[in-house]
Amino acid sequence: MGILSLSSSSVYRPQQPYCQFQRRNQEVTAETASLLVQNNTTNKGGGIRGGGGLKPIVVTGNPPTFVSAPGRRIIAVGDLHGDITQTRSALEMAGVLSSDGQNTWTGGETVLVQLGDILDRGEDEIAILSLLRSLHIQAIAQGGAVFQVNGNHETMNVEGDFRYVDQGGFQECVHFLEHLDNVSEQWNQDRKMSEGYWGPWNILQKQKGVIARSTLLRPGGLLARELARHPVALKVDDWVFCHGGLLPHHVAYGVEKMNNKVARWMRGFDENGDDDPELPFIATRGYDSVVWNRLYSRESDDIEDYQARQISSILQETLRALGGKAMVVGHTPQTEGINCEYGCSIWRVDVGMSSGVLNSRPEVLEIINNEARVIKSRTDMYNELQVVDYT
Repeated sequence: MGILSLSSSSVYRPQQPYCQFQRRNQEVTAETASLLVQNNTTNKGGGIRGGGGLKPIVVTGNPPTFVSAPGRRIIAVGDLHGDITQTRSALEMAGVLSSDGQNTWTGGETVLVQLGDILDRGEDEIAILSLLRSLHIQAIAQGGAVFQVNGNHETMNVEGDFRYVDQGGFQECVHFLEHLDNVSEQWNQDRKMSEGYWGPWNILQKQKGVIARSTLLRPGGLLARELARHPVALKVDDWVFCHGGLLPHHVAYGVEKMNNKVARWMRGFDENGDDDPELPFIATRGYDSVVWNRLYSRESDDIEDYQARQISSILQETLRALGGKAMVVGHTPQTEGINCEYGCSIWRVDVGMSSGVLNSRPEVLEIINNEARVIKSRTDMYNELQVVDYT
């Protein structure tokens, strides 16, 4: 069911923000933005055709929970936090996005998984959501797919927690709503008058930004319903993907059940038609919830040997219950880059690449035939890539 309706002739262009905030020269077409609303792979048992002799991708769950993607190359990308430039760099590095600025999928039958936290700390959040949605549609046509899992910053925004929103992020919401509503010429003139001005009108713009974001991201809002398309935990073949980390009691509760509850909450209703569905605590609240858990991302120097053994045991119990080989998580920036622990049963892929976090050089995890390796730029030459194999 569609949640955005844009004319094919209209264009959504993120505008120059007010005061000192600088926007990148980024354009999102109406075609790209409208792709946010399409629902191509979330039907239970839905299939995506394969080319080159590969079997179709089969998706179970709505949102997707279990994915069979025989023979596919899998790419995992960590937290993006509203930085479209770094996002593009990571996707180009992974070989799934063209470098000509045309938003073209170049990954063929690759399966791309983004680990959440697209929102907050940056000013191009909707642009990133639109880009990933466009790539997803293109990937399907080639026998690939793009999946996203929701992180803690997605769930925080749907709760109305805007503590980490960049001012440019508020303005992007205003501009997006203006684009949808075919904003009047008078408003455009008023907006230009406000640039660089810190008086009462600027205060009004800040209020407008909060209202716009609330409109889009409240349960049942346009962007909240887009986020509802995505799970908090996803299993692709033998690999488990989630933002913070799954624990045995999450699996016992039911991963698909948990995904469904989060989705219903974000959509603003449940299957019984009741308004204001209950917030799924097990997935979105507390230190051990799926989107907040940092157990598997603790630095080895900070834990004793017996603690490491306990964590490894918990991880192995979780993977056995899911029939998984390894888990891939984001959430906790890794200052040394993407890495693995506990016999490479856990992979940490958040490198803090957003300029709103660490502004580090992008890295991605590549999985082929159940073997993982890290793709990153050389430390001395940013445009040259190197691959780090793990055995």
